[in-house]
Formats: sequence, C-alpha cells, structure tokens
Amino acid sequence: GLLPGFLTKVLPGRRTPWAAIAATTALSLLLALTGDVSTLASTLVLLLLVVFFLVNTSLLVLRRDTTSQDHFRAPTILPVLGALSCVLLATQIEQDVWLRGVIVLAVGAGLATIASVRSRRAS
Repeated sequence: GLLPGFLTKVLPGRRTPWAAIAATTALSLLLALTGDVSTLASTLVLLLLVVFFLVNTSLLVLRRDTTSQDHFRAPTILPVLGALSCVLLATQIEQDVWLRGVIVLAVGAGLATIASVRSRRAS
C-alpha cells in the first residue's frame, strides 16, 4: 500500500513488477540525460549518504525501545560516528549535485506523504 497503484502492476507469468521497473528506468534515464556520468555518480553518492545518515540516526532512536528478548546492540558511539561521517562527507559534494539530490529527495518525500495520507484515509 506504499506505492501508487500503477506501480504495483506485475507480469502474470513471472510476477515481475514491470511498471516499477519502467518508472525506475525512466527516472534513471532522466537523471542520466540531464548530466554527465560524474554528476550522476555524485548524485548517487549523496543519496546513499542520506540513506546511511538516516539508518545511523534510526539506530539511536531505536535504542530507546525496550524489548523482552535479547538482541544485538551496537555501542552508541558507532552510529554517532557513522552519522557524523555522513554529514562530513556530504559537505564535500558540489552545489549542483545537491540541487539534483534535493529534487529527487523532495519527489520521494512527496510520494511518501501521498502514500501516508492515502493509508490514513483507507483505515
């Protein structure tokens, strides 16, 4: 229920998500045609840094949850250092790459907001 309905279409025989693959391919093509390979690679690096930053900060938030079962807990310093290193590396990325990355992130945030509103209405 997180994706728009048209992206959930799959091929009958193979169950391959053809619509999501087509949308991803179109987005990749758009990004590839609007810049050179180094800009595309830098945009990918920026987006990965954002993901890694979110993962590390999520680890810090999840540490507050109490569970009844024993599980692995990384020392607090590791996700802190991971998040800080992502911020440090992100400061080394060029301004035009940041612009492209922010546009992609804004589209993703918009789609997430739409999905959230739709799921609340369906409940």
